[in-house]
Parts: sequence; structure tokens; C-alpha cells
Amino acid sequence: MSKDNNAKELIHELYNYLIKRSNTSTSLLDITDVLLQVYTKIETVDNPEALVNRLVNYIYSVGFKGRINLTPAEERLLTELGVIGQKAGLNGLYKADFSDKSQFYSYFDNNKMPRR
Repeated sequence: MSKDNNAKELIHELYNYLIKRSNTSTSLLDITDVLLQVYTKIETVDNPEALVNRLVNYIYSVGFKGRINLTPAEERLLTELGVIGQKAGLNGLYKADFSDKSQFYSYFDNNKMPRR
């Protein structure tokens, strides 16, 4: 199994946990939007580890700001994604706003960035 598929499975599982929550805040909806976007893009990007690294940083940043508490199962999935993201090395680190949802969407994407 490739690391892309493993990351894709983890993203899918985390998305399924979060989307089932009854209390949906704007922060939680933003996180699920980004999870879905990364899920669709991960097999087509040149450096999937860097994308996963940005995803993990985004979830921690927005989750902290939005006071989203993760269950132990959700935290485990995010930790496993973090391990995959660590393989990006220095390519995953850059001076950007980790809470900026637009970093996962390009102008040419078929999926338009949802505004919440």
C-alpha cells in the first residue's frame, strides 16, 4: 500500500468522524471542507507529504482557534497523518498562515472554496 493511499484512508476516516458531529461550528465545517479537498487532490500533487503536513497544521490551528476537541480516535488519526507529513522535511514548512483555507484551493480547481 502506498503512502498516498494510507493518507487518503486516514483522511477519509477522520472526515467521517467529524462530519457526523451534531454540533457543527464554522471551524469544524472549514476543517471538513479542507479534508475533502485534500482527499480529492492527494493523488495528483507532486509532494503529497507536504500537502498532508499543511493539512495537519491547518487542523491544529483552526481546531485550537475554534475550540474543537478531538476524540481519542480522531486525535490518533491526526497523529498518524502528522507522521506522514513529517516526511515532507523542510518542504512542508513555509511562512504562511496555517489557518488560511485558501492554501488548499487553486484558481483552476473544479471545486470552488466554500465560504463559511
